[in-house]
Amino acid sequence: MNTPPRKIAAILVAAGRGTRAGAGTPKQWRKLAGKRVADWTVEAFATHPNVAFVLAVTHAEDDAEADSLGVPYVHGGTTRDASVRAGLNALKGLDITHVLIHDVARAGVSQTIISNVISALNTAQGAAPALPVTDALWRGMDGAVAGTQDRSDLFRAQTPQGFQFKEILEAHANHAGGALDDVEVARAAGLRVAIVDGDEANLKITTPADFARMERILRGNMDIRLGNGFDVHAFTDGDHVTLCGVAIPHTRALKGHSDADVGMHAVTDAIYGALAEGDIGRHFPPSDVQWKGADSAIFLEHAVNLASHKGYAISNVDCTLICERPKIGPHAAAMKDRMAHIMGLRPDQVSVKATTSEQLGFTGREEGIAAIATATLVKQ
Repeated sequence: MNTPPRKIAAILVAAGRGTRAGAGTPKQWRKLAGKRVADWTVEAFATHPNVAFVLAVTHAEDDAEADSLGVPYVHGGTTRDASVRAGLNALKGLDITHVLIHDVARAGVSQTIISNVISALNTAQGAAPALPVTDALWRGMDGAVAGTQDRSDLFRAQTPQGFQFKEILEAHANHAGGALDDVEVARAAGLRVAIVDGDEANLKITTPADFARMERILRGNMDIRLGNGFDVHAFTDGDHVTLCGVAIPHTRALKGHSDADVGMHAVTDAIYGALAEGDIGRHFPPSDVQWKGADSAIFLEHAVNLASHKGYAISNVDCTLICERPKIGPHAAAMKDRMAHIMGLRPDQVSVKATTSEQLGFTGREEGIAAIATATLVKQ
């Protein structure tokens, strides 16, 4: 007999106020390693190949934040279990077979943990990650140790906690409320919950210190790209050169199919290189007459937009112009400002500098200008 296909949903509980995390914005909406806490959590489940639907449960006062999550959301209740019930009820009619319930403040949840919980549900009514308690346990009284506690068979519970949808829906409907988590609700209904391996990185952000710890964890997993670009243009007859978007009076001009902005071309190619997207010639073939004499800002803007479309932010660019003349120093600040404006960066994220080749080679003989550039991109 064929087993019916599973349809797995994830409920992300994000309605709490997180008062222990400090005053101000609720913790799920605070920035962490470049994104909001909730954004990291949504991404983990929305990109998992076996999760068909992601639903956030948020506070009624947080619609402005929730609107940009990229997934549907419903309003939760005044307690965690009330919020979970709201999420479960919202999934009715969607042919959901299994559900993963996760604390949105666990922004470090991995694809492996999600997969392990899902796999355990092949044979178990419920499954949840946990870590065995390894530290000695004390009982305290009046600020002093009053005794010890056996740590055998003790675990630190984590989420996502996964269940067959109909069973956990019924379990919550019949529960009196006040449960610490969904495993407690499931066990009260007689469901057996399997334990899978948890992960120290899957911590729940609770206190201000947890933000710094999670920041280190997430930064360690960030996708950082470096690209380099190199370009050369020969001199021809003319009365100015365009370098990094600034027209500079000169006794010669630079020869090229576009405006021959050697500096901007090198930066553009550095961005394409970081994205593994080739060079300017791939995107704007010199054989295409529409680019004859074109402003090189068109090429740079395309590279920046492509990076953004792929989910990368440009952290900084560094461009070195190699020539004997014209002198770059008097124009470097204007070049930085122009390049920063085109890329949507601050001027302190853009470096433009120059060097000579000590009168050696084609640049030393003033036959043309060369440029090298490096770009750093960070996945957002």
